[in-house]
Amino acid sequence: MAKWGGFLIFMLLAATFAWWGTGAIPPQYNPWAPLTLDDPPTLVTRYKLRGLESQPQRCFALLETARARGMIGWRHQPDGGGECPLHDRVRVANFGAIALSGPFLASCPLALRSVMFWHQRGAKLAGQLQGSALTRIDHIGSYACRNIYHRSEGRRSEHASADVLDVRGFRFADGQRINILKDWPEDGLRGVLLRELFYQGCPYFGNSLGPEFNAAHADHFHLGVNGFGLCR
Repeated sequence: MAKWGGFLIFMLLAATFAWWGTGAIPPQYNPWAPLTLDDPPTLVTRYKLRGLESQPQRCFALLETARARGMIGWRHQPDGGGECPLHDRVRVANFGAIALSGPFLASCPLALRSVMFWHQRGAKLAGQLQGSALTRIDHIGSYACRNIYHRSEGRRSEHASADVLDVRGFRFADGQRINILKDWPEDGLRGVLLRELFYQGCPYFGNSLGPEFNAAHADHFHLGVNGFGLCR
């Protein structure tokens, strides 16, 4: 509780100083301004993204705007029961011009965080470093009704609520492919590209776990909703 209180005080002070200096608070630093798809991932933006987890109508309105702008293809997923019940989930088909190896199930906050990263930073960064447009993201899924690390006991994985996507590689317009398991350790361009994508993506997600976290993540990026910017 004290942590969040301190953070709110920080935001208020930052906004006040910005207003004194310019007469206007940039929306990415203004805690009262509604979140937009173009807001960079400042601490205030990340706080707003966290807030959307309890504001499904606002989240879906932003996701609808993203679809209207051609940034994402998605449709509502029927609610499901069972051991891992799902409500207000979507099935993501693409990130606009960026195809996917297959549609994936996602919470609205996961879909929104993903589309903001790939359209604000990820696709541009990949194209610049690789010298060719990013055309497809290969993944190994988002939803699985299981506990963390497939343990028989313990807390549920983010996969049990479709709050995380595991990305394993990328494809480009010139036919090149990059695989996280094979290319992450490289010192050359491919390794640089993967590390840049991972670390620049961290501020958009609640938690990002990569090949250096542990052996279970050696072949993919785990990009999840929970948390406030964990990057390992």
